[in-house]
This record gives sequence, C-alpha cells and structure tokens, in this order.
Amino acid sequence: MFILNTTIKKSIKKLLSILLLVFLLASCVSKKQILYFQDIEKIASNQEALYSLPVIQPNDILSINVTAFDMEAAAPFNLIMPARTSQESTNAASRELQGYLVSLEGTIEFPVLGTIAVGGLNRKELMEKMKNEISVYINNPIVNITISNYKVTVLGEVARPGTFNISDERITLLEAIGRAGDLTIYGKRDNIIILREQNGVKTHSILDITKSDFLNSPYYFLHQNDVVYVQPNSAQISGAAYNRNSSVYISIASVLISLIVLISR
Repeated sequence: MFILNTTIKKSIKKLLSILLLVFLLASCVSKKQILYFQDIEKIASNQEALYSLPVIQPNDILSINVTAFDMEAAAPFNLIMPARTSQESTNAASRELQGYLVSLEGTIEFPVLGTIAVGGLNRKELMEKMKNEISVYINNPIVNITISNYKVTVLGEVARPGTFNISDERITLLEAIGRAGDLTIYGKRDNIIILREQNGVKTHSILDITKSDFLNSPYYFLHQNDVVYVQPNSAQISGAAYNRNSSVYISIASVLISLIVLISR
C-alpha cells in the first residue's frame, strides 16, 4: 500500500509539472511579437512622410461651396437644401448645402457648369479647375471642396472594430488603429493587411508595425474607403480549436490533484 501511494504521488507530481510547463509555455509571448517601433532609431528625424492628397473616386460625396465678394452672384453655384420646417425656412442660416454624388463615370452635375469630370483629381486640382470655370461668370470666386463620406474600416483583432468617418480627410494607419481601441493581445502586429481600391483597381499591402520602416509605406496614410484587417496570432487561432477556458481548467485540475496528494498521505 505504501509503495502504491508513493507511485501515485510520483505520477501526480510529474503530471503537475507537465501541466505547469504547458501553462507557462502557453502564457509566454515574446516582446518581439508585441512591441511597436522596435527599430525606431533607424528612421531619420528629418525624413518627410509620404502623404498625398486623396483622389476623388466614384460614389464619393462632394461638399462644394462657392463664395465671392458678391454673394448674390455666387448663389446659383450653390445647391441649397430646403428647410425642413416652416420655422426653419425663416432662418437662412439653418439651411444646409447638398452633396454631389460622383457617378461611376467619375462625373458630377453642377449648377450652371453642367457635367464636370472629377474622378482621379485630388481636391486641390478640382478646386483650381472649378475656380477657373466659375471665373467666367463671377469675379474672384472661392471654391471649397470636401469629401463628405470619407471613411475607413478597421476589422479583426482590435478592441472596437468598425467603420470610422474622417472629417479632415487625413488619417494614418496608427490613428485608425487608435480609433479602434488598439490591437488586442491576440492581434498579429507583423502582418496587418490594408485593402485599397483606386480608379477601379483593387490593391493591398501587408505592413509590420513592429518595424519602423512601415512609416515610409504609401499605405501609412490611409485613403477613403480603405479597409484595415488585423489578423489573429497563432495563439488566437489555436484557441479557436479548443475551449478558451482551458487555462482555468488546468488551474482547477492542479488544485484538485494537490488536494488528492494531501489526502492520500
């Protein structure tokens, strides 16, 4: 009986050691898989970011406002949304400018000027083009253009995945990740996918944010309708194959085995 108890105790101790080792290995994550900008010193302090103005694409909604010293002369070039109530109709300041939907052919229908090709132009180029055309009708017009439906989408292993509207039309990959609440511990930091469609052509890039050279990528600054996908790491993929509470069960089993050892003494 004594020999049997000794054998059982040795077997239980070995089992405990194995369970503890498995738990520790499952819990260990290398800092190389977690930390961002691990070689940030390689980036020159005077290096300019690769930013370019986004180009206008089909299905973009453009907000176009034309002003001039003579506002009455500029009025025909502005679409005004009718007031929603009779009370609002008495207050001109409550009225809102309508947007212009870019067609699949890359054009918009603009008052007085008619059909205008806007696809493939950035805002600065389109503002200059429209300013020149409107100058035929009024003196020194000021044209302001924004993309009203500028948005990016962040999916995958982030705290708050979703689609985010961008008011200033300038957002970096890091800012988009920040809006999504940062990557979870299960996010694969060295293999972030960015999907992009421009002029009808779909492209993608894979960035590693553990290395600082992604700051030089043309995909660092996101364009409208870009999709950022953070892949799950191997631990998360493996976790999908078995119960996520395995570590809890291992801990409970360890406690039970320890109690059995104490009782069998």
